[in-house]
Amino acid sequence: MNGEALPKRVLIISYYWPPSGGIAVLRCLKFAKYLRRYGWEPVIFTARDAHYPTIDHSNDRDLPPDLEVIRQPITEPYAWYKKFMGKPADENVNNVFYTDESAGGWKHQLAVWIRSNFFIPDARALWIRGSVKRLVEYLEENPVDAILSDGPPHSNTRIATLVSRRTGLPWLADFQDPWTQVDYYRMLHLTSWGRRRHERMEREAFNQAARTTIASPSWKRDLEDIGAKNVEVLYWGYDPDDFAGLTRKPHEKFTLTHLGIMGHDRNPEALFAAIAQLKEEVSGFAEAFQLRLFGQVDHRVRQRIAEFGLNAQTYYGGSVSRAEALQETVDSYALLLLLNQQENAAGRIPGKLFEYLAAGRPIVNFGPADSDVAGIVADTGSGCSLPYDAAPARAARELRLLYERYLAGEHSSRSRASIEEYSHPVLVRRLAGWLDEIAA
Repeated sequence: MNGEALPKRVLIISYYWPPSGGIAVLRCLKFAKYLRRYGWEPVIFTARDAHYPTIDHSNDRDLPPDLEVIRQPITEPYAWYKKFMGKPADENVNNVFYTDESAGGWKHQLAVWIRSNFFIPDARALWIRGSVKRLVEYLEENPVDAILSDGPPHSNTRIATLVSRRTGLPWLADFQDPWTQVDYYRMLHLTSWGRRRHERMEREAFNQAARTTIASPSWKRDLEDIGAKNVEVLYWGYDPDDFAGLTRKPHEKFTLTHLGIMGHDRNPEALFAAIAQLKEEVSGFAEAFQLRLFGQVDHRVRQRIAEFGLNAQTYYGGSVSRAEALQETVDSYALLLLLNQQENAAGRIPGKLFEYLAAGRPIVNFGPADSDVAGIVADTGSGCSLPYDAAPARAARELRLLYERYLAGEHSSRSRASIEEYSHPVLVRRLAGWLDEIAA
């Protein structure tokens, strides 16, 4: 032996893992990518044959070499739901709380009621029992120094609660989104029994976890208000490696791009009215402007775009790979960020905010004036923030300023602030420090 200390081992419990696409997979993937740098060897526990909304093999490049990955078979209700609803087998139905089921009728309502009260904490609940059994048996022969889980889905959180309780291992509970305080929790058709069960599991998680991390300062305060202790903020962040090889190829038009789910509660009518106003007032704007939307777009959002007469200025790009999404982020002139219109929106910091910052494109943000996102946008000088009920004239002024800069050949966000504190290497270093503390 050369005298070097062996790395400590951390068991990471995450439903989302490559080949999953989308944003949710990135949090634990980036943890695993950088933890070795700070003396921790990750061991991944994830689902086998999961019903991921999208598949994206471009994430494979971030997988650490010789990484141990344990895959546990999972049974999910999505196939049953699609058969019951008469939907195609390959349709994405994971986001039914964000994209309105306009024609679902009583069948959709019944399915949501069953999901809400019999699949607790979420649609992956049938994965919990077998996962706990397998992990307890695995850990008897393959010890680790700590457990890290990431939720939602909070089936991950429940598995970690029970494994930590049975083994006595210290556990860091990471929350991308809250549990009973998340926006779509209010959309669940819960009985009083179902609500009490959610709240009980959440309290047990708070009591068992040695440390809790969550993705925004506002949500940190919210968790502490309902009993969580030792809570730290761990932002989503961005990976500098993702942008290192990208060459900007600007679109020919003045483009405003949104990437991700554009649900019925992310419907920026003030923006649509502003675009329609500028079409009438500014010569050449109608021909120069393009609104580019990638990902799921709710039918009511599409309807409002049409009603404002913007179909000719709107491009629907559908779902794209992560590599394509990053290229679009870099290539676009300006980037659109939409927070949910929900009570806890002040604390929602979408992961794409940090990639928008890393791309150096001007940001147009819609959400509460006191939101954490608005604070970051202001502090970094990276764009403007507007409430959803902003007067169209105000939104038109902001958009016109960007257009004038576009015509003048300015192609940056004008931000001079350092964003390194939001990079994954810096954030994972903090995470490793907290793991060191709970494992000591």
